[in-house]
Parts: sequence; structure tokens; C-alpha cells
Amino acid sequence: MTSEEALIIYNSGPQAVVQTLCDFSSAIDSLLEEKKALEIKIAKLSKNPSNSSKRPSSDDITKPESRRKKSGRAIGGQPGHPRNERPLFSKEEIHDSLHYILTNCPVCSGEVDIIEGKPRIIQQMKMTEVPLLKEEHCSYPVWCKNCREIHYKPFPPEVVKEGLFKTNLTALVAYMKHVCHASFSTIRKFIRDVLGEKVSRGYLRKVIEKVSQSLEKPYAELLERLPLETKVNVDETGHKENKEKFWTWVFKADLYVLFKIDKSRGSQVLIDVLGKEFNGALGCDYYSSYRKYMKDFNITVQFCLAHLIRDIRFLATFPDARTKAYGLKLLDEIKNLFRIIHEHGGMKPEDFKKTLEKAKDKIMAAALKDIPSKLDQNGKETKREANNMADRFEKHGDAYFQRS
Repeated sequence: MTSEEALIIYNSGPQAVVQTLCDFSSAIDSLLEEKKALEIKIAKLSKNPSNSSKRPSSDDITKPESRRKKSGRAIGGQPGHPRNERPLFSKEEIHDSLHYILTNCPVCSGEVDIIEGKPRIIQQMKMTEVPLLKEEHCSYPVWCKNCREIHYKPFPPEVVKEGLFKTNLTALVAYMKHVCHASFSTIRKFIRDVLGEKVSRGYLRKVIEKVSQSLEKPYAELLERLPLETKVNVDETGHKENKEKFWTWVFKADLYVLFKIDKSRGSQVLIDVLGKEFNGALGCDYYSSYRKYMKDFNITVQFCLAHLIRDIRFLATFPDARTKAYGLKLLDEIKNLFRIIHEHGGMKPEDFKKTLEKAKDKIMAAALKDIPSKLDQNGKETKREANNMADRFEKHGDAYFQRS
């Protein structure tokens, strides 16, 4: 508005001035609300694996520059640090040994005497020139005079079962496929270029199918044992197969890890795998399927503190000052908990337990007291993120501090 336009409104009388001021006030309020909404949207878009439950792979390839301070030290081993050397192979592991002894002095060419002492040693590894050993099993025909027929001695069942690739070569293909995540084309090229043999992708697929079938029984045994474990950690991640969405669930016990691929991400998978009477402690994140499983069947759950810390870090970066202060206060109490855990070496077990309980009480107090809150004109909570965190602690706070 120009000064001339303002003067016209002023000369038009009090009514015009009041109306103009009310219009401006309404426009400012609207712009402030829009600014706040945009700030929250920017904060949410700024989520990354360090302040949320997002997977590291969901990050853009353009990573933000590290905030770590440069130490000024040169790259590599530092002066005074012990040298890290590979241990020597044992004598039983050595296939061939070459010996070097001087016959005369390298300086004056004089005669030398062999003395007792430890030799200098260089050890090496190499591939054999023929990495594949090929076997041929022959069953010769015999003639029976009584039944007047030709007969062949049956091959051993294990020979027939192995097929073209024997056990160790089958294991190599399975390792490359499932551990190295190599494609059938890559495995085929490796066998052709490194091992010197040609094989089709179709046969490699049959090898993998054979390995999968051979693992069905031990997989079923572990699946049956899993509900009896005292502690199981669970997580899930999505992937696509022929454009169809699937979920890979991972169940980690003390001695083994079991994977299950399912079209569902719901709690029914937990019921199918662990059952309705699972009596152990379930370690997991705060995803709704775990909470439903916990509620429906009274399961003991240890929610992941790492995921919680990321969500609190997000609050600590929020544009709203009260929400940010709430997040920072909660983050300080979480840090205090871990400080106690790291420094408990000199404490008695009973003192350590009491100190942990006090730290837990402080965290709960920080989460449930002085919760930022403000309702808009429609009665809707504007500081929803802080209230969601407080609601989480009110309903499931104890599940973050289970002791199994």
C-alpha cells in the first residue's frame, strides 16, 4: 500500500480504517499459519536415517557433508599404534615350502656358515591351474544267460542326486547367489572365465532350486523351534518380485537367523511364525504390527531404543521452539541413561539396577511433563508430533526398558 492509498482510507473515516486493519490482521494470521505449515513440511521432508526410522537405502545418493570435525591427522596408520599383521599359516596348511640359503657373502663374496636362527618368511596363496576336477562314473553292461537280458550296476544314489555339480561346486553357486547376490549371468560368466567351463543359466537355476529343497527340512526345524526361544529380534523390509510387493521378515535368535518372505506386513505373520502363546521377549521397532501382536496376546516386547532416539532427534530439529525444547530435554535424559550403562563397570549390581531405574523415571518424567500443546480454532492439536511422542510413552513407555 502506498502513502496516498493509506491517506485515502484515513480520510474515509474510522469505519474504513477499522475494516482495513481487520483485513490486514486476517491476512497476516493466514500467512503465519501457512508459514508454520510449510516449516513443518520442510522438517518432515528433512527426515533421514539419523532422525527417523527411514532405511539408509532410502537416502538420496547426494549425502550431506559429514559434521565430524577434521582431526588433522594423516590418512592411514598413526605413529605409536601397533602394526596389524596377518597371522602366518600353520605348517599343516602349507602345501609347498621353498628354502633360500646364501652360499657366499653378498658383500665380500667370502665363505659363509649356516647358523641356527629363525628364517625370514613370506607366505603366498595361489589358485591351482586346474580348479575343476572332473569325475566319470561308468557302469558296464553284463549279460545274464538265465533271463537273457543286459544289466547295468546302479550308480550310487548320492552320485545320481548330485548331478553335474558335486557338493562343493553346488555350495559355491549357492553362496554367490544368496550371499554375494550375484545374478545367474554373473555366476555363469565366473564359471566360464575363472573355472573354464560353460554352463547354462537354466541349469544354475536348477542348482539353486536343489539347494532350496535341501534346506526345507532344517528350515522347518528352526521354524518350529523359534516360538520356544527366550529372546527373538524381528524386523521387516519391503521388496518387489515381478512388480509384486513382498515383505522379507527376519527373525534373529541367539544361535540362528530365519527369514520369511510374505505378501503381508501385518501381525498375522507374527502369529504364523511365533504363535499366540510366545513366552519370550520380542525385540522390534514401534511399527503397528508389533504393537497389535503385543496387545492381542500379552507379549513381552522390548521396543528398539535406537529407533526411539532417531524419532526424538527429529523433534529436536523441529521449527517450533516448544517442540524442539521438549525433544532436546528428552534426548538429554536418554543420553544420561547410556552414560550410566557405559560407566557401570565399577558399580555393584544392585546399585546399577537402582541407578537405571532412576534414569528410566527421569526419561518418563521428561516425556510426560510439560508436553507442548496448542489447539487451533477447530480444536485440533497443532503440536501433534510432541503429543504423539508423549502418547507413545504413556501407553508403551515401560516396553522400552524391559530386562530379559
